[in-house]
Amino acid sequence: MSKAPKAAGNEEASELSFGDALQKLQGVVEEMESDELPLETLLTRYEEGMKLARVCEARLSRAEVRIQQLEQTTAGELKLKPLAAAAAASETT
Repeated sequence: MSKAPKAAGNEEASELSFGDALQKLQGVVEEMESDELPLETLLTRYEEGMKLARVCEARLSRAEVRIQQLEQTTAGELKLKPLAAAAAASETT
């Protein structure tokens, strides 16, 4: 009966912000390190942690793409380059 809320929480993990996903992941790690969980619960927490880690990785990848797209204008302002221009610029460096 207690597994249903965990499954629903895992489905919602992809909707979490990076900070929220990282905080939940840290909580899962601390819980797993407590040495008080039965094996089945450890496996469930491991699966939850892997999903949260993938969410964090996806958020970081998107942020990296945005950073790579930033360019400074002659006025000193930052603006986003089109993705194709950002890819071409990274290939030449």
